[in-house]
Amino acid sequence: MSYSKKRSRESRAAIERLYITMRQLIIRGSYKPSGISGQALKQALYSLNPEIYGAINDPEKVELNGLLYVAERLPKGIEECAILKLTAREGYEQAGHAAVMPSKRRRNCYRIDETRMYVEMSRGRSDIYDILTHLTFLFIEADKIKRHAMDAKGRVTNNWRCLEKTVEAESAGEAIDPKKALVYLSNVLGRTMGETRRAVEQFEKSKGTNSLYHFVYWLGQISVKESSEGPTREIFFSAKLRDVIGHHVYGEAWANNIKSFLHQKGWLERPLHIISANLHSFKNTLYGLGSLPDEAFSSLADLAKQTAKNPQLEQTITEFALKNGLTTIQDVNGTNLDVQIIDTEALEDLPLPKGLVLKTQEKPLLLVMDYAFGEQAFECMDELLKPFEPSDEESISMPVQSVSVMGKAGILAGKKGDIMIPTAHVFEGTADNYPFYNELRPAQFKDLGLGIFEGPMITVLGTSLQNRDVLNHFLSSTWRAVGIEMEGAHYQKAIQSASRIRKSVPENVSLRYAYYASDNPLETGSTLSSGSLGAEGIVPTYAITQEILKQIFTDA
Repeated sequence: MSYSKKRSRESRAAIERLYITMRQLIIRGSYKPSGISGQALKQALYSLNPEIYGAINDPEKVELNGLLYVAERLPKGIEECAILKLTAREGYEQAGHAAVMPSKRRRNCYRIDETRMYVEMSRGRSDIYDILTHLTFLFIEADKIKRHAMDAKGRVTNNWRCLEKTVEAESAGEAIDPKKALVYLSNVLGRTMGETRRAVEQFEKSKGTNSLYHFVYWLGQISVKESSEGPTREIFFSAKLRDVIGHHVYGEAWANNIKSFLHQKGWLERPLHIISANLHSFKNTLYGLGSLPDEAFSSLADLAKQTAKNPQLEQTITEFALKNGLTTIQDVNGTNLDVQIIDTEALEDLPLPKGLVLKTQEKPLLLVMDYAFGEQAFECMDELLKPFEPSDEESISMPVQSVSVMGKAGILAGKKGDIMIPTAHVFEGTADNYPFYNELRPAQFKDLGLGIFEGPMITVLGTSLQNRDVLNHFLSSTWRAVGIEMEGAHYQKAIQSASRIRKSVPENVSLRYAYYASDNPLETGSTLSSGSLGAEGIVPTYAITQEILKQIFTDA
């Protein structure tokens, strides 16, 4: 057996151990990161060695890109808290606690006191796996920091005390000497001055995180404290969370809210096209030209770049759209998935981008839903495709004509900004494979100057649960996968259940899937932790948006 194949098997076994251990801990209700279960998670993550966590296996170097990536997806102040509780929606805001939302992940979090952080988990098991993986990574890095903070006899070093004074001064709003502070921090991180300075600057630019000095000190301080006082860190899962997980409680309420709106408007007999995507590209494409007649845009991509720079332009488009057929349904049920309903009858007199003409006699409705997260995609799509039952005696099938999914994914054979057209979704670690006919074809994007890749996509358990060996297996084996993402198989499972088993939507419902590459996890410096896609994502996003709309407007 070759080394790469051996490593691939070991890595897939590590993913399975992580997955099974996490499910067991949820059922149990709690665990200590420094206990047996916590150590099992750490060992599995060491064995997996995910690309996104960089130098996780280096005993000396603290992984800096990974720290920023995780800090932006966890609530501000998480590093100060020894007690973390994952909960369902249990009314903490009603008790007066202000919600803290991480800058890069939609989670309502509540800082209860100096040592406790509660995090609402209303988006399914994938969300729980995601946060537990990130926390395990943080605990591993905290142990590295502790080793640098203490000498061979278990005493706190002078360097650590100096870093402590720096953090205290910073928290008090006092000026700090960056030359000295960088030296203290560099010693603790096991990194060069240049690496430390760049990381400090990245944390300063980030929204919703404390400074790197503060983050590293508190991350290490709790670990240092445990050395003398015993375990203080513990993760809890509330009884309510364990009761509702996997039962579609939030997705059902979310879907019924949308169906009730359509029913009240008398729209449940009009053709309906469901689109899972961001909430700006379809709005900007359909309303941008009409709302900004005095602005000159060379293309939709140019319009997108200008609105990204100028929030007032985005606000103008939104206000215009709300007066011309767009209705926003804000989520109030815990899914964190807002929805836009677009009545295309209101578009007939509006200027549309070149090549986009509403040709259908019966004007369709567009239901644009925000990105789901992992298993949440099945929960919400499954509930949305079920018949609407306004009373015990009445059942109305949803008039779904097509489902389109535009998402960002990790590409295996190209680069950031390229496009992937899936022919099947393969669910990692299971025998669940979903081949389908995709209405989107590579030829439709050939003039963009981008790489276009067609083939199977792997739906993974988590982006942070992948490494080079596993990804190379997907790419080079007979799977010949072109990319990885987290929702495709879940969406397809819901669609096939509705169309082929329940018969609640037409069996020939049109499917359109396309992804643009947010990262290449096989390429050093191009993983998600190396930075956002930025402007590189604008051209593929709007090209996919236009092609989806073109097909809906022509074929509906």
